[in-house]
Amino acid sequence: MSEVDGVKAINKVTFGQRLKAYKRSKLSFLLAVLVLLSAIITIGVLGYLIFYILIKGVPNLSPDLFSLTYTSENVSMIPAIINTLIMTILALLIAVPLGIFSAIYMVEYAKKGNKLVGVVSVTTETLAGIPSIVYGLFGMLFFVTYCHWKYSILAGAFTLSIMILPSIMRTTQEALLSVPDSFREGSYGLGAGKLRTVFRIVLPSAIPGILAGIILAIGRIVGETAALIFTAGTVPDIAKNLMSSGRTLAVHMYVLSGEGLHTDQAYATAVVLLVVVIIINGLSTLIAKKFTKA
Repeated sequence: MSEVDGVKAINKVTFGQRLKAYKRSKLSFLLAVLVLLSAIITIGVLGYLIFYILIKGVPNLSPDLFSLTYTSENVSMIPAIINTLIMTILALLIAVPLGIFSAIYMVEYAKKGNKLVGVVSVTTETLAGIPSIVYGLFGMLFFVTYCHWKYSILAGAFTLSIMILPSIMRTTQEALLSVPDSFREGSYGLGAGKLRTVFRIVLPSAIPGILAGIILAIGRIVGETAALIFTAGTVPDIAKNLMSSGRTLAVHMYVLSGEGLHTDQAYATAVVLLVVVIIINGLSTLIAKKFTKA
């Protein structure tokens, strides 16, 4: 029986059969039950949140919320949606090339035991654990005040790019490390150089893992509020240029709920934000599957 047939046979084993096998060892059975309970609780909490948001928000959706102009009477979310798209694209344009190229250097070019790689790894782990409010305060002090960018889309995008850079670097690094060395050796054996091997063989094979990191980064950008309140501001209009202030969809929802005057519209905004995140994740997953098939 081939390896593929063996994997198919393992996949055909039912959960009940696996549970019987786990019962032979009390520790294995206990761990299996804990894993099952964790999965059920996670799915249940997610389902409850989605159900609660839909119940509260869908009845409050109206055509007025999708007009191009924001007024005190009609708190339209279209300007916030447009600002969110602009902010996401800008932050990714800054962070993705830096993160990918940094990971390529650390995995493919840096020598084993390189002190610089160790310092970068520790720094990346530290940055990944910093709260978003700290990034917001840094962005306000550096980009808004020191660089004189004021409250602007550009200041918010640079702050978010610093925030998502560690996750993109780590996921890209892990994706590159998961590529078998036989791919590299086969490319070198055919006469390809280092650069061609990295960009023609290794990087395409690691694209699904890299896209997973980018998807997580997009989710954090779309749902971020604390860092953007101190850098991009809360102006409810569409940003005229990169140096103009503007609020994203998450900030829009936060401001409406904080004011206490448009709570129903805040729930409606939460529904739209949920749909936007699902669409972005769905499109990213489809792109990853296409690259995997290719």
